[in-house]
Amino acid sequence: MPKGFNLSQFFIVLLAVSCFFEGFSQSNSQVYVVDIVQDMDGFQFENFRKISSEDGYNSQPFFKNNSTLLYAKNNQGQTDIGVYNLTENSESYWNLSTQGGEYSPQPVPESETIAAVRLDPDGLQRLHDYRLNTYGEEVISHLVVAYYVWYNKNTIVSSVIENNELYLMVSYLKEGENVTLLKGSGRSFHKVPNAKAISYTAVNEEKNWDVYQLDMDSLDSYFVVQLPIGIQDMIWYNDATIMVGSGSQLFAYDLYSNGDWQKIADFSDKNITNITRLAVSPDGSKLALVAEIKNK
Repeated sequence: MPKGFNLSQFFIVLLAVSCFFEGFSQSNSQVYVVDIVQDMDGFQFENFRKISSEDGYNSQPFFKNNSTLLYAKNNQGQTDIGVYNLTENSESYWNLSTQGGEYSPQPVPESETIAAVRLDPDGLQRLHDYRLNTYGEEVISHLVVAYYVWYNKNTIVSSVIENNELYLMVSYLKEGENVTLLKGSGRSFHKVPNAKAISYTAVNEEKNWDVYQLDMDSLDSYFVVQLPIGIQDMIWYNDATIMVGSGSQLFAYDLYSNGDWQKIADFSDKNITNITRLAVSPDGSKLALVAEIKNK
């Protein structure tokens, strides 16, 4: 099990929980997409473009497929499930607008529905699934899911809020079983390419974020790497490379290299800063990123 979880870190976990809500109030987060070209010289990034059209909170991108990007999209002050078609350069909303806000949209495996965390005005927070143009139904009625990822159509790994703290939990939907693994999990969950594993982040003794792999057969956790100081979002480019954003730059970590983070891109000329969440298309040809505009 990961190290460093004790009562002395109570305030750190509270901070992690509060970040979930503070993120929704950001006023200038936008979603961008850039093409990835990898050659013998490393990564090249081309055709940088902004795909979010509204001011306000736009974040949490996730590729439904190679040509369709989902994200939490501002809709005249309401957050709904945004859909951007990269082939047609067109945008739409997946769900009928609810009184609550929809966050962290992801496709439900082996289905045509989209899941999202719904936060209602009365504070009720649940994971819902939405068929096209519906109001959605609860997936797990009694859990306050903050961040999550689908492992398969029956299994979800998530950070769940209980008593103002975040707990790493595995939910088996068919069996109706929820297994709590640890306290102090973070917000970055991803399927590990070419492995029966999910990666998650957890706060360590130095108050930074560590990446772990969770073996989905045994539920054993294995340390991967510590993220750079102040960073809590990451993405797998492939089974050997992790990417993170910092300021206007991107960095990569090769699991089989000398252990250093390497700068692979600098988008300072694009007038952006504070890169946070990232998503890679299934074929590895596109990167979506969330950043703030410098001049606002």
